[in-house]
Amino acid sequence: MNTIQVTIKDRLAVIALNRGKSNPMNAEMVKELHTLVHSIDNDDNIGGLIITGKENFFSAGLDLIELYDYNEEQITAFWTDFLALQAKLVSFKKPMVAAISGHSPAGGCVIAICCDYRVMAQGKYIIGLNEIPVGIIVPDSIFHLYSFWLGQRKAYQLLMEGKLLSVDEALQAGLIDEISNPESVISTAEKQIRKYMQLNPVTWSQSKLNLRKHLIAATNADQTETLNQMIKQWWAPETRKALDMIIQNLKTPRSPL
Repeated sequence: MNTIQVTIKDRLAVIALNRGKSNPMNAEMVKELHTLVHSIDNDDNIGGLIITGKENFFSAGLDLIELYDYNEEQITAFWTDFLALQAKLVSFKKPMVAAISGHSPAGGCVIAICCDYRVMAQGKYIIGLNEIPVGIIVPDSIFHLYSFWLGQRKAYQLLMEGKLLSVDEALQAGLIDEISNPESVISTAEKQIRKYMQLNPVTWSQSKLNLRKHLIAATNADQTETLNQMIKQWWAPETRKALDMIIQNLKTPRSPL
């Protein structure tokens, strides 16, 4: 695979996002991640999954530079695949822990909040959902997922502001569960997931699916109407103008993402 790496040891799989400096998500990464997660979920020889990134970046979110040039067919396919990836991650039946190695806004945050537990590296990093300021309509399935961890009131406020949180703020809000030294983020995540993996797998998995029943239903519901709204707004002149400004800033060396 071109955008991710996977290692398996002692029944534990570790997926490392590996695309460019900041792991921006494009169509290829979304497809590869979906395929690999599906395979791991159905492999009886694997008992758990850690998803991580690289130094300073878990994932900077969507690759707006590439997505900006997608035609209507390509962007529709991308959003369809992204929502399908979210659904697959939410319904993943085995233990899954995010080892957040750095910045994790937008799409990176979506991947992280699909997991059962989140360990984030200490540092001047940010995490959260900032889709609205970018001009992207937030699907209700993502709101359900965000509010599952934060509570509806806090999730609503943060989403509507597009607020990104520091590591300490994220811990206080309940968006992440633990802070680790950057060099220990994987080992800390492994310590947690091994606790899950020691428990009876049938009992653990079925309990997880039961507790996520409403999340799973929300992510698997027909999202055609929402998708159409997202695509329409994506091509709106004001959105294109905002995206153009963001992209110019992303191409500037001073930009942190």
